[in-house]
Amino acid sequence: MQHNFLYSVEREYTQPMSRIWEAWTDAAQLEAWYHPTELKNVPGSSISEPEVGGMWAIAVDVPEYGFQSCFWGTYTAVEPGKLIEHTMFYSQDLAEFAAKDLSGEFAKIVVDFEERPTGSWVRFTQYGELPEEHIPMAKAGMESYFQSLADYLA
Repeated sequence: MQHNFLYSVEREYTQPMSRIWEAWTDAAQLEAWYHPTELKNVPGSSISEPEVGGMWAIAVDVPEYGFQSCFWGTYTAVEPGKLIEHTMFYSQDLAEFAAKDLSGEFAKIVVDFEERPTGSWVRFTQYGELPEEHIPMAKAGMESYFQSLADYLA
């Protein structure tokens, strides 16, 4: 499977790296913010085992269209306060989400972190395959997730 660069989103936050890292790696905190600003996560859907081979998962409720966007995968690299890499599978099928099958096509996600004098910087990069016309929507979606993180941290 090709893992071509698709897009990246980056943002600075005023909080220290320890706070940002916890928000990205603690399952309860991930469930509180890892969704577009206008949506919420499915309660109890979040998993985060931030070690190589550990599982992560989250489901976002999309009531306007009557489905859930389900994401899951495994961590492939974890350097506390610096880097998270993981696979990302996607489905709108709750049975597939419950099974969390790790075969088939997936995206590669790289999240870089950097402590800065004024706070913390984060960059989310997605690699994989998407139709060209879907890339701007995926990027805009992740920008909304970053805003949800800012709102959660405030």
